[in-house]
Amino acid sequence: MNKTKFKIVLHTPEIPGNTGSIGRTCVALGLELILIKPYGFDIDEKAVRRAGLDYWKHVSIKEYENWEEFLSTEKPDREKLLFFENNVNQNHYEANYAEDCYLIFGAETKGLPKPFYTEYEDRMYHLPMFSEHIRSLNLSNTATAVAYEALRHINYSK
Repeated sequence: MNKTKFKIVLHTPEIPGNTGSIGRTCVALGLELILIKPYGFDIDEKAVRRAGLDYWKHVSIKEYENWEEFLSTEKPDREKLLFFENNVNQNHYEANYAEDCYLIFGAETKGLPKPFYTEYEDRMYHLPMFSEHIRSLNLSNTATAVAYEALRHINYSK
């Protein structure tokens, strides 16, 4: 089975069910899940495991205390950091996905920290939404859609 090398990063996730569902996607695709604290829940919470079902024990997880620790430990090249957020100009189809990129998502209710919008403005992407009745998409749905788009871009083949 091919294992992908890109990673999903959740910056200060708040909803255990979303983290569990994203963990399940990570298991399905052979991805590492990186969690950056603080969380809005206890990582051992039943809701995380319930959403991840019996796959949760197979999730490859790294945890970091903060963004700075993530950067200093992972040492990612800036061009490998891809941020996904509402209300930015670039569409996620335009992202330069690579096998070793990091797909980064912010907290469900707050998004990414405001300084990221300045520092990484050229690295931010959105998923299209065409209804004025929708403010945002569910985080786990968004992360899964982006992960599969990344697979397509890096010419995944089983």
